[in-house]
Amino acid sequence: MCLALPCRVVELRPDQRALIDVAGMSKEVSLALVDGVALGDYVIVHVGYALTRLDPVEAEKTLALFAELADARSTPADETLDH
Repeated sequence: MCLALPCRVVELRPDQRALIDVAGMSKEVSLALVDGVALGDYVIVHVGYALTRLDPVEAEKTLALFAELADARSTPADETLDH
């Protein structure tokens, strides 16, 4: 199973590289597979490579869903039950 994440480009670097941000973490990735990436764009990243640009609205929806899932995982089971 593969997981590719939507990430925002926060810095363009030389040699088709960029610094991306996802959930407050930064990582340098390759832009060699995607043309025309600009600062602030969202890209789908897998194993260090941007695979495609992503619509910002769709990226925000996906990131919000990931945040919701993370919150649900961190809530103790007894707090999720209706009493």
